[in-house]
Amino acid sequence: MAHIREWFGGRKRSAQDGDTSTPNGMTAPSRQAIPGTVTVNDALGIPMVYRAIQIHAFAAKQLSIDTTRYGLTIEDHPLTRRPDPDSTRSTWIEQSVVSLACTGNAYYEIIRDSFGVVVALPVMNPLGVRIQTDREGRIVRYYYQGRELAPSRVQHITLLRIPGSAYGLGPIQAAQPDLRGAISTRDYAAAWLDDSAVPTGVLKTDQNLTAENATRAKTSWNENVGQKNGVVVLGNGLNYSPIFLSPKDVQFIESQQFSVTQIARMFGTPASLMLAAVEGNSQTYSNVEQDWLAYVRFTLMGYLVEIEDALSSLLPGAQRARFNIEALLRADTTSRYQSYKVAIEAGFMDEAEVRAIEGLPPRPAKTTTTEGTPA
Repeated sequence: MAHIREWFGGRKRSAQDGDTSTPNGMTAPSRQAIPGTVTVNDALGIPMVYRAIQIHAFAAKQLSIDTTRYGLTIEDHPLTRRPDPDSTRSTWIEQSVVSLACTGNAYYEIIRDSFGVVVALPVMNPLGVRIQTDREGRIVRYYYQGRELAPSRVQHITLLRIPGSAYGLGPIQAAQPDLRGAISTRDYAAAWLDDSAVPTGVLKTDQNLTAENATRAKTSWNENVGQKNGVVVLGNGLNYSPIFLSPKDVQFIESQQFSVTQIARMFGTPASLMLAAVEGNSQTYSNVEQDWLAYVRFTLMGYLVEIEDALSSLLPGAQRARFNIEALLRADTTSRYQSYKVAIEAGFMDEAEVRAIEGLPPRPAKTTTTEGTPA
């Protein structure tokens, strides 16, 4: 994800990126950070946010994209085989998913040949894109890297569409208070021991102490405890009581665990995939498997469908792009073999079909002897 981090590392944007007023008096919506706003780069600095986005990206980039016509798989179209000739398909998918997860938007520049056929869909940095709309809210122009692009030259997909807004809404933009809380908890816990005013112990006595005697006792204690094997002499009935804090208390484990749960919920990622324990829930193999299936169906597909539709709209005729998600939905080996056994015995599958699903070659044809019995 190195290129992704470079994208979101931030750069100073010029007026050419679309932040200036347009000739018709319409102004592109401001995307500048406001005080207290958690930027994409800030959010990626939270380990659990990075992990959630990484899970989305790594799950998606493992998938192949099939070309279909009327539901039947046909030979791959060049656009589904490699949407951007300058990068691999897995890189293109990863950039698309990360763009959606980080900003709620993904943009592709449509590159055509001299015959008008789409030959490439490079992914644009979503933080560098500005959108200009007319008074009715229709998109009339995109600005990117000092260039003006007509809508016909940009394929724009969004994670969550808000009526009246040209931009999609992503988890980071929608959950600003939760992210600010997670950052505050992390930073406070990291600096607590060095910057907090909580003392390491208390010198106490039943006798009356003047301010001068109290200061002298404190100074004497601090000077003696710093000496190796030093002997501390206390007078005036003074006793030292240390203040013990467990590592769990110092690191605010409960608060940080709550932040992990909130972030997992925000991105729709199961806690088991985030390597986080949920209090009151026992994790079993069956639970984890169901979590994974639910994640694919109700979270990851939200990203994949958008990408499929973007590609399908640029394919010729009735061709459609479809992610092959079978690998993500496959059960364990024992469960698959049991289901195959039931399917074969029920008569709606045969051995050849099962071998094809499992990626196995067809069985060699059986030869027979001159007497007609199998060899």
